[in-house]
Amino acid sequence: MNEFITDYLSNIIPVPFNIKTGEGLSKVGDGAPEFTVTINKMPDQKLLMQSTSLALGEAYMRKDIEVDRDLYEVLDMFLGQMGKFTRDKKALKKLLFTSKSKKNQAVEVKSHYDIGNDFYEMWLDKSMSYSCGYFKNDDDSLYQAQVNKVDHILQKLQLKEGMTLLDIGCGWGFLLRRAAETYGVKGVGITLSEEQYRHCSEGIKKIGMEDMLTAKLMDYRDLKGSGMMFDRVVSVGMIEHVGRGNYDLFLDNVDAVLKEKGLFLLHYISALRENDGDAFIKKYIFPGGVVPSLREIIDILPDHNFMTLDVESLRRHYSKTLRCWRSNFLNHWDEVVDMEGEEFARMWHLYLSACAATFHNGIIDLHQILMSKGVNNDLPMTRVI
Repeated sequence: MNEFITDYLSNIIPVPFNIKTGEGLSKVGDGAPEFTVTINKMPDQKLLMQSTSLALGEAYMRKDIEVDRDLYEVLDMFLGQMGKFTRDKKALKKLLFTSKSKKNQAVEVKSHYDIGNDFYEMWLDKSMSYSCGYFKNDDDSLYQAQVNKVDHILQKLQLKEGMTLLDIGCGWGFLLRRAAETYGVKGVGITLSEEQYRHCSEGIKKIGMEDMLTAKLMDYRDLKGSGMMFDRVVSVGMIEHVGRGNYDLFLDNVDAVLKEKGLFLLHYISALRENDGDAFIKKYIFPGGVVPSLREIIDILPDHNFMTLDVESLRRHYSKTLRCWRSNFLNHWDEVVDMEGEEFARMWHLYLSACAATFHNGIIDLHQILMSKGVNNDLPMTRVI
């Protein structure tokens, strides 16, 4: 049995488990093994020393490594130990630190969101919401949880008929349509994804609200010179694509289009501490993506005249959302394999399972920050929800 791989895995997996290779079966740790890792091809030692997640992730994608238990359950047992993962920032420099130029970030965003609407339709719910749901009841369906989430956000924004709303990173447009239909507001949604733009525009036309809603292919950096002004601004799951170093620029652009006393709700994946990102996720899922910590966003809000009104964590809701997506994804496994190949399918299964586990273990979080532009003494003195 390869002593290196045994020692390496035992350092990051805190439960007893088996390792199976061509040489036979061996047990690691005390007690009954929780699962068996079958190594069909030994991972590259050099790559393991550069990045645990990238080396093991690629090995799983290629079937070099397999486990005999549900993937989420296995990952949930040890992803809380990510602080022990190897990560050579120097060797991973080109992967971890990509250009934050408009051109490059547009390419990075499209590489994920423009895979194809037919792909996302297979495993998202009918609202096409690709962000954390809000499970008010244990038996809420994924669709109901996404409706709950959007309603939760819109209630926090205290919308009134005739107001204007900007959605930065509007996705496939469900929040905008819900806001217009429920509150009678006029809205603009911006995105860099051509697939999302097309779907969003078609959705607006389908409900006959072209006079109320508009979708634009637009970079957030162009808001400042747009001449547009809004009563409310919302951004759901978009600041993760902005990149560390551009948060002030992002807030400058929000400030430029938000009216005085206006409300801004930022909904985003957050981290306990500042991190440059995961090598596997950056290479295969979200090129250029960075998860801001809660404190680094909160810290710079006063510099832009934003006053923090409320902060809420939805961490466990996102773990459940991801498990729902994963279940839907597995139900369409054969279709995904036919569409993109088995290696791609295993990559996405790993991504969804790993993210569910990291949220469950508190490695990452989901926060909603509600803020006002300057002092607003006209708001209710108690929480509206």
